[in-house]
Amino acid sequence: MATRYGWQKSSFSGEGNACLYLAATEAIHLRESDAPNIIITATPRRLRRLISSIKSGALDRPTR
Repeated sequence: MATRYGWQKSSFSGEGNACLYLAATEAIHLRESDAPNIIITATPRRLRRLISSIKSGALDRPTR
């Protein structure tokens, strides 16, 4: 049986197929409109850490 989430479109998403959707249960679930069967799931704490790392540039590749 497939799990059904109450998906919400991100307010930062535009029109068309470049949309990010999220759903919240005990975890946070993310998917893109062009690949709806691929769902990333994280706890709120780990998602917060990932977003902080992205914003700070900690995950950027060094330039050559």
